[in-house]
Formats: sequence, C-alpha cells, structure tokens
Amino acid sequence: MTRITVLGAGMVGSLIAKDLAQENGFDVLAVDSRAANLERLERSGASISTRRIDLSAPGAISAIARESDLVCGALASGLGFQALGEIIEAGKPYCDISFMSEDALQLDKQARAAGVTAIVDCGVAPGMSNLLAGYAAHLLDPCERIEIYVGGLPRRRHWPFEYKAGFSPADVIEEYTRPARYVEDGKLIVREALSEPELINLPGVDTLEAFNTDGLRSLADTLSVPNMKEKTLRYPGHIELMRVFRDTGLFEKNPITVGDATVRPLDVTSALMFPKWTYEDGEEDLTVMRVFADGERNGRRVRLTWDLLDFYDANQRATSMARTTAFPCAIAARLLLEGRISQSGVLPPERLASDSSLVEDMLSALQQRGVQYQFDESPL
Repeated sequence: MTRITVLGAGMVGSLIAKDLAQENGFDVLAVDSRAANLERLERSGASISTRRIDLSAPGAISAIARESDLVCGALASGLGFQALGEIIEAGKPYCDISFMSEDALQLDKQARAAGVTAIVDCGVAPGMSNLLAGYAAHLLDPCERIEIYVGGLPRRRHWPFEYKAGFSPADVIEEYTRPARYVEDGKLIVREALSEPELINLPGVDTLEAFNTDGLRSLADTLSVPNMKEKTLRYPGHIELMRVFRDTGLFEKNPITVGDATVRPLDVTSALMFPKWTYEDGEEDLTVMRVFADGERNGRRVRLTWDLLDFYDANQRATSMARTTAFPCAIAARLLLEGRISQSGVLPPERLASDSSLVEDMLSALQQRGVQYQFDESPL
C-alpha cells in the first residue's frame, strides 16, 4: 500500500483526501489540529484514517512525513513555508496548495540536493492558472502577453460584503493587503492590492469587478513573457468596501491600545467579519477563471484562451472552490507517484507545462471530475 498523508482536513484538504482514497492501493491519512474537521471527514464514510496533531509544533510535520510515501499540503498560508521545509528535510515528495507569502523557490536548491520533488501552488489560482500560463508560453513563439482573471464567489449575492470565502479567510485578507507584482515591458513592477478596478463580463456570470492582486507569484520569475498580470474577480461593490476597511486600518497586524486592552485590528476585524464570510452548509458557490495569452503560433498572431466556470456539487456537497483547488493537487500527486513527474526541486506548475501530454492529461482528469476548461484559439 502507498501511504499518503494529507496535511489539513478543511474544505480543500478533506476533498484531496477523499479523491485519493478512491484509488486502490492508496492508504490515506488526514491530519489536522481541529477535531471538528476530522470528525466531519470520519462521518463522510470515506476510507480515510485521521489523526489529530498540532502541525504548528516544530518537527511535527517532518515526523508525520517520514511515515508517508507522499504528502499533500492543504494548510493555511502561515504554515505553508514551514511545512515545505520540513517535508524536504524528511525527503518525501510533496504536492501543496498553500498560499504562502514566502518565496517557495528559496528552497529549490535544498529540495534538489535532497532529491525531493515538491509541487507548490498546485490549486486553481495559483495552480491551474500557472500551468495554463506556462503551457501558453510553451505553445507560442514568442508569447507576448498573459493575463489571468479569477474569483470564487457565492452564487447568491449578500449585502454588505457581496462575498463569502471559499478558502481560508485570512488568506483572502492577504490578497487585499499584499502588494501585487506585474510584468510590464519586461520589467517587474509593483502595484497596490485592490487597485485599478475594472468591469469584466465573462460567459455565464453577471458583470464582475477585477482588481490587482499578487497572483502571478512564481510566474513573474519563471516565464520570459514581457507582459503578465493577474486580477481577482468579485461582485461590484466589494472592492470599494475592502479598500475602506484596509485604509481605515482594520487589516493592520500591529497592536493598538484601546482603553485598557491591547489588540491587533486584524484580529478584531476577523472575529467580526469571518463568520459572515462563512458558507452555510449546502450554500452554493462558483469559481470563474479566464487565462489568455497573445503571441505567434505557426506563423500567425493568435490569442489562446482557457475559460472555467464551475459550480457547487450538490451530490458531493463540495464547494466549487474546494473542487477546483483540491482536484489539481490530487491529480498531480498521482502523476508524481506514477513517475510522470520525475525532476527534483521546488516546482510551481508552470515548470511542468513543457510536457504537453501531461498538461492534456491533467485537463482530461479534471474534466472526468466535472471541472472543465474551455479552450479557444482565435486570430489577433
């Protein structure tokens, strides 16, 4: 039996574990510090072992990794870099979806020296957005421009936020505060998060707002494309409200004194706001993404476009954001175990994109799970 450990049993981690547990010959263990997550997974009836561990404790992740043949990571961003380092130290292959603020490529040399393959940012965005961007850069010669638009949203809009969080709400706040890196005319530039809002219409959804976020991540370093940007999508009105919150200081991490108490504004905001951002059981969401690339192919200037519109799965009781994030990670884990991905090092998905058959197999496997990317090639 192949032992696979999934770190984190929230919405995404539990679905990674369930997907892998369907495979004959896989012994899946889900690890989390939260008893409620593990109990929910146990009640699902999936053939998955569970273990409650404080994964923030030094050495806890490397210890559990040493018992495994492969590890999948679905931890909040604050633990992502620590987990990556400990799993490399344990010498185990790794597939991860953590939205870590640190540069995972800093551990590339260490991973290669240890002979470890660590696929990072392997969700939907970052994740499939990276893979498709890298694939476009592989298909086009030259590739002149890549743009990514992506968002996870409730199907029904709710005042006042016009939003609910399909993944860790703390990581959503990171999107609203972390400066956004773009590539323009071959140069790396930095823009303020939530800046440059624009309206966009995509098939099957209402008009949405797009705004700057730091979604390019490793793409800014790994692809030689002179113009690249990523924008996050929300329903109109959400951006302005979040800018008011941020500029008022409600997302600040530095403590302030209020009366006799010392608090971090972000902690107070989180305590009040996150319950209103939580999906109710059975509440439907959607994920929408467009990746397009302009350049030359076979002597013609063309635009390559991939569109995704995915919805809550009532049969699995799985959110769209969990599906579109978890499945790429689970599929990549299988490819790793099959030997289809063999190079060592820290590998963001775009580093796999030169293998056309692997990309097409990934898209096919997603389609089998009901997550379908529509492709179009049109002249410019």
